[in-house]
Amino acid sequence: MSANRRVAVVTGAAQGFGQAISLGFAARGMDVLAVDLADSGETVQAAQAAGAHAVALKADVSDPATVARVEATLKAEFGRCDILVNNAGIYPNVPITEVDYDLWQRVQRINLDSQFLMVKAVLPFMINGKWGRIVNITSNSVGLVVPGLSHYMASKAGVIGFTRGLATDVAMHGITVNAVGPTASLTTGGKAHIKPEHIEELAKTQAIKRAGRAEDIVGTVMFLSSDDSAFVTGQTIMADGGLVRL
Repeated sequence: MSANRRVAVVTGAAQGFGQAISLGFAARGMDVLAVDLADSGETVQAAQAAGAHAVALKADVSDPATVARVEATLKAEFGRCDILVNNAGIYPNVPITEVDYDLWQRVQRINLDSQFLMVKAVLPFMINGKWGRIVNITSNSVGLVVPGLSHYMASKAGVIGFTRGLATDVAMHGITVNAVGPTASLTTGGKAHIKPEHIEELAKTQAIKRAGRAEDIVGTVMFLSSDDSAFVTGQTIMADGGLVRL
């Protein structure tokens, strides 16, 4: 591994957006720590085939004790961390009358608290290197009328607020923080929660009239993770085919 080769940490890397983002980094000559509660072996194998030093870490990113293993793995395997993509999340579609406090807390822990915990784990590396890129995945649902997602939308709106505040706190260290909002897409997770025909119907209301795919947010994430985005921070970009406009 070159001393100048950047290292990216991606959560929720086993499939969908996280897998596509991980492979995007590998294709651009970066090394990858793929973090997921599920097995990220497939992602790691593909990243290694692209020439990356890639490592899978099975971890619950909503658990502070488990997230401590992320920092330990970075030290042991890479010795640095330059980029963090907070992608892990869940989106159970449940009417508010059926959302109990346990589910509410679980969604907030996985979708929002995990981003805070992961940032705390990697910040020392970025501060030491005087350079860093943090990309938090939010959702375009915060600008839509969607039933049964009050708990989810609250967590994703929180991600936007966290992104805005964090960008100010870390700018002095050469670190930028931005958020990317995808739309309901034909990913494994998307199809598990939303019927594909509903995703296709939603696509008809977009400017770009086709259903989203995991690969559709990769370019935006790559830009926000690069030197080219050095003057962009605290922003939320909806990579959703033109459905929600800020």
